[in-house]
Parts: sequence; C-alpha cells; structure tokens
Amino acid sequence: MEVSTLEEIGESKWNAYVDSCEQASVYHLSGWKGVLSSAFHCKCHYLAAISAAGDVVGILPLVHFKNPLFGNFLVSMPYFNHGGLLSNDAEAEDALLNHVVHLAQELGVSHIELREFHGRKGDWQVKDEKVLMLLDLPSDPDVLWKSIGSKRRSQIKRPDREGASVRTGGLELLDDFYAVFSRNMRDLGTPVYSRALFSEILKSFPNDAFMVVIYLNEMPVAAAFLVGHKKTIEIPWASSLREYNRLGTNMKLYWEVLKFSISRGYDVFDFGRSTMDGPTYKFKKQWGSQPKQCYWNYWLAEGNELPQLNPHNPKYKMAIAGWKKLPLFVANRLGPHIVKHLP
Repeated sequence: MEVSTLEEIGESKWNAYVDSCEQASVYHLSGWKGVLSSAFHCKCHYLAAISAAGDVVGILPLVHFKNPLFGNFLVSMPYFNHGGLLSNDAEAEDALLNHVVHLAQELGVSHIELREFHGRKGDWQVKDEKVLMLLDLPSDPDVLWKSIGSKRRSQIKRPDREGASVRTGGLELLDDFYAVFSRNMRDLGTPVYSRALFSEILKSFPNDAFMVVIYLNEMPVAAAFLVGHKKTIEIPWASSLREYNRLGTNMKLYWEVLKFSISRGYDVFDFGRSTMDGPTYKFKKQWGSQPKQCYWNYWLAEGNELPQLNPHNPKYKMAIAGWKKLPLFVANRLGPHIVKHLP
C-alpha cells in the first residue's frame, strides 16, 4: 500500500473515487482544494491510498492551519460540517492514518481533527456534542407543506402579505446574499468570511452551488447558500436581518429553500449541525428533520489538550461583544483576515 497525493494521481482519479464512495460528501471533491487555496491561501495536503494494482482505495483531504494566535493543526474538513477519511478497507485506512500522523509530527502540529460520522479508538479522542439534522424530502412540495402544521404555514405566508418576493440563482445574487450574511455575522459578533469564498465556490461548482434570497420592497432581508452533491443538498450558510424576522422572513426563506431542493430532485436536505435540544436543533426539528451523530476525532501531540476554538469559549466573550459594536464596513474589512484561521 502506497500513499500518494492529489497532485500525483490527478483530479479525475480522485473524484472518480469520491463518486464511487457511498460515504463521501461534497467536501471530499478535489475542487475544494482550489477554493480554499484561492480564497484563504490555505496550505492543503490531499492524500490518497494506492493499491498494488494502482487503484485509489482511500483518500484524506487535509488543510494545515498555522497562526500565532490560533495555533498549528490539521483539519479535514475545516469551515464545513464533515470530511475526514474514506477507505475501502482497514489496510488503506491504516496507511492513511499512519501517514497523516507522521505528517503531523513533521509539521509540529498540536492536533489533527477529522470531522466524521464514526468515532475512532486507540490514540484518538472524540467530541460528539453535535448532530446533523437531515430531512428526507418528498417528491412533491405539497406533501411537505401539509406535514409542517398550520402554525408554520401561517408564518411562511406572512411575508407574502408584505409583498415579499424570492429569487434563486448563482453569481448574480452574490451581492444580495453577502449584504444579508455579512450584516448578520456582525450582529452575532462573528468575523465574516470573505466574499471571495462564496465567489470561488460558485465558480468551482456552477451546477451544485445555489443561492436563495428573500426580498421586501426589493431589499434583500434573508438569504441562503446551498451546496448539493449526489442526492443530498445542504445549507452551510443562511442569514436573515433580525428586524424583519417578526414578519416571518426566516421561515419563508427555509420554505423556499426546501421547495427549491425538491424541484432540483434532491432526496435529502441537510440543515447543518446543531447541539442536541439547543435552539437551532429545535428550529430544524420542526420541519421534520432527524439527527445524525457527528464525531470529531482528534489525534493529540504529546502534552496537548482538546482544542476549544468555538464562540462558546468564555475567553472569547469580550471579543464577541466588541465585534457586535463595530461599524459594518470595518467588520467586513477585518473579518476575513481573522476567520480564515478559524476552522
């Protein structure tokens, strides 16, 4: 068993393996290497296990983070809910794991993080606080409409009485999406991703990345970014302007997103990750979605502890409070330089 790289085997062989693997997600595709390299100047290590016959029998895409403030570590896949190692058998899996541990030691990282759907044992520690919320989509939106209950149907209809409109598309909607998204991130106290990230995704996956935007009086008030792969579509980013939520704009956004997903022929809608029984879990649950356990697996270099790079860490409380008070143009200018270091 040999471990090679994406550069050595080529994108066609890599992606053919991803397409053949039932457990693969969109984030295993080679195109993300270009997206992250272009948008964030990430250093990527895309590893492939090659059999004696020359076939790809496993892959592991990794991104290397190294920053004085946030640390030195490897992640598969950062910025998204899942990634990790795919393999045909234990031999390929062991070859990739051994290789990445040696790579980690060479790079002097504090830890490796693999975002997967099964827990690892041995030298690996596991965080399992999060679940994905998945909804099986009917072929007819009327079936879903009837299933969500009268209260939610009323909430969805409310924006229509205010003259709401909806648009779906790609790059032509990016400015409107980003206007809503960046403002919402500032209001949450979270540094915003660069506009370039979304532009690169849309250019790299023109048939699989979409946006849905809700308007009131021609002003964007709620927006979602969608990424599809095979029969699953997910919503990695969605935002709405808080002052309009009383009108049900966020509910209408999700309804339009679900209708769009059905119209495109997807079978499963991925609402993204949540903490079990938390507020976002309950919001997603009301649409009929069911939890799927996430396992974030960690290899720790000697003397290191599990990382706590998350907004609930008390040491970031003052920074979050201060960020909420920044003028929007300042937050939009500074945010991308910070958030690219946060996986």
